[in-house]
Amino acid sequence: MTLQFKVPSMVCEGCVKTVTEAIQTIDSGASVNIVLETKDVSIETQASEQSIKEAIAAKGHTIE
Repeated sequence: MTLQFKVPSMVCEGCVKTVTEAIQTIDSGASVNIVLETKDVSIETQASEQSIKEAIAAKGHTIE
């Protein structure tokens, strides 16, 4: 399934890496596409939306 979020707290490539790693901790096979300029995160995953959101939030990022 494809999930899409905005993560407005991302400000640099380090944030992109942190969010990507958080997602891949939940689903190592997830395909993650992040556009830093627009704060858009698109994920192709088998994991639940809630578990992905919790993983991102656990790293200190906000999700819309």
